[in-house]
Formats: sequence, C-alpha cells, structure tokens
Amino acid sequence: MKTAKDMHLRRKARVRRQLKLRTGAKPRLSVFRSGRHIYAQVIDDAASHTLAAASSLEADVRGGDKAGTNVDTAAKVGKAIAERASAAGVSEVVFDRSGYRYHGRVKALAEAAREGGLKF
Repeated sequence: MKTAKDMHLRRKARVRRQLKLRTGAKPRLSVFRSGRHIYAQVIDDAASHTLAAASSLEADVRGGDKAGTNVDTAAKVGKAIAERASAAGVSEVVFDRSGYRYHGRVKALAEAAREGGLKF
C-alpha cells in the first residue's frame, strides 16, 4: 500500500525527470514547503550550486508574521527570491514545483517571482 509520502516522492521524481529534458542551460527554481514554512532556491544543476535562496524563516522576508504559513508570506518569499536571483545575474529559470500542486502557497510564490522579474 502506497502512503501519501510515497506518492509525493513519485510525483517529485516525475517532475524532475521532465525538467531535466527541458532545462538546457537554465537554472531551476525549486520550491519546498512544510506545514509551517516555504523555501525557494535557484539551483544551477550543471554546477550543482545554489545561486539564490529565500525562505519564510527569514525575519526580513516574513515581516510581522509569526508562523509564515499563509499565502502572503509565500508571495514575499517569491519577491525575495526574484530580487536575489537578479542580483546573481539570473533572469530565466525553470519552475520546479517538487510534486506539489500548483495552487495556494506554491502558486503565490511563483506569481510573485514572475512579478519580481523572473521569467519561466
């Protein structure tokens, strides 16, 4: 019997496999979320190097929010990752949703990153 975690790992592997075929020279914007926080990284897979990172754990990103679990905080993380990626010289990325559905916090982060200047 498959658990929810097993199914998530299968979706995650499928998404990554498809991204490897499409990425080329573009870095990957990877999203990870837990019950309390959301994290984003811009990763250069060819060099195995993280170019930029942001999370809801950071006080300057979170602002006055305590837990950082809502959609507004995810949008702040998206804006922060867009600013840090552009500072690192990255303008185009491939979005890796890591097997999560594209709605709620993941969607808010992606839309805020697009508004911040990242193209994907």
